[in-house]
Amino acid sequence: MKTKIVSLKKNEDFRSLLKGHKLSNKYFVMFYKKLLKKNSNNLNISIVTQKKKFKNAVQRNFCKRRFKSIVNEITKKVSLNFNYSYLILAEKESALKKNCFDDIKKTMFTEFNKIR
Repeated sequence: MKTKIVSLKKNEDFRSLLKGHKLSNKYFVMFYKKLLKKNSNNLNISIVTQKKKFKNAVQRNFCKRRFKSIVNEITKKVSLNFNYSYLILAEKESALKKNCFDDIKKTMFTEFNKIR
């Protein structure tokens, strides 16, 4: 069965996630928390690139696409907990260096394995 990745829409969900657990490294900051009103059939992962850090829209979209492709690989290889919601805040390092894709992938795999 293919997992459907849905991003968070409501402001209250984002605020409650920011009060949850936090994992950070030089590429991204990840918040995760178990939400009560969440549908357990879908996987809630939101990827945010901040306009303060990424002035150019091309860089913001490039970074989002990069993180989405890594998350798709993770959902295929790692069994994620569907009861949790995840918020990924991208850092400036991840968008500027085009040759660090493998490093981002390794760190994201290790962070998701810590949560499991």
